[in-house]
Amino acid sequence: MQIKGHRICGGRATGPALVSKDAISFLGGVDPGTGTVIEKGHALYGKNVKGTVLIFPGGKGSTVGSYVIYQLMKNGVAPAAMINIKAEPIVAVGAIISGIPMVDRLEQNPVETIKDGDTVTVDGTAGIIELS
Repeated sequence: MQIKGHRICGGRATGPALVSKDAISFLGGVDPGTGTVIEKGHALYGKNVKGTVLIFPGGKGSTVGSYVIYQLMKNGVAPAAMINIKAEPIVAVGAIISGIPMVDRLEQNPVETIKDGDTVTVDGTAGIIELS
């Protein structure tokens, strides 16, 4: 199944979906050294974002979150791609400076349509995702 969306950052990546109904604060919410979600009470607490297609409504918190996403990439523990319901500048800039394929505003709500572990391909250049 293919779903159209809006391009945030180009590139193509495939990985297992890691889905959250909670917004993510990368500063203080994700350990940049390990990729583990450390925000207590978060739906993804204790899970690791490395190599996943990280699907969440959008970001929250400090603008330093963009740099945390960059640190994740530099440390080799970043998500393979990201999908937001509606991206905001913190996450969008983080994806762009890190070269992480990213889309938002899909024709279907990705948080409701995609399940943890589904194999998802994000084509950020075309602004589409594929579920297989």
